Amino acid sequence: MYQERPSDAVPGAVAWWRAPAEPATPFRVLPDGCMDLIWRDGLLVAGPDTRAQVGESPAGAAYDGIRLPPGTGPGVFGLPAHELRDQRVGLDSLWPDAEVRELAERVAAAPDRSKALAEIVRERRRLHGVGAAGTDGDGARAETIRRLVLRGALGGRGVADTARAVGLSERQLHRRCRALFGYGAKTLERVLRMRRALELVGAGVPAAEAAARAGYADQPHLAREVRELAGVPLSRLAG
Repeated sequence: MYQERPSDAVPGAVAWWRAPAEPATPFRVLPDGCMDLIWRDGLLVAGPDTRAQVGESPAGAAYDGIRLPPGTGPGVFGLPAHELRDQRVGLDSLWPDAEVRELAERVAAAPDRSKALAEIVRERRRLHGVGAAGTDGDGARAETIRRLVLRGALGGRGVADTARAVGLSERQLHRRCRALFGYGAKTLERVLRMRRALELVGAGVPAAEAAARAGYADQPHLAREVRELAGVPLSRLAG
């Protein structure tokens, strides 16, 4: 069983956990622009996805994680988001082995692993700052760009308009977006628009209405985007 709740790791973060299941359980993780710190008998990092990640949880495996909002992962993991795009890697491939072992022992012994993971996130944010990874080291500037790009992506604003709003050329904005989100503003908009439409459909909104409210040209446009990004028909996700 999968469950989640808000986390105080960073504003907008989500703590999630998956209880052990028998037998092995297939899963499909849809792209959402986020990065995750995960515990499963060790510490893992999930980078921002451009397509659905499909796999199978081993029988008896339990997971705990912190899902970081789009653009906040670089300030935790200390490297540009595009270097982890579509990847799942051990934390010890990013940070020193001794440090990761100490953190893993702390999480393993914690009565609430989600809270232990959140504390790691807060510690690393204090150490790195938002602007540390490929954003010219200016944390305040990086956070301004992050917020305006997200606002533009959610509002369907064109890349040129967003670039003007943050005072950058389109090429400069693309570079900043790759560092913060893992991909450019157009891809981020596609991902977030699909997530919005699926939330509406999941809440019982008819697909045609959900498509219009999320900013698609029509229902077939939504269906094409879902199949490309999620790898399955809309009807399978809505069922």
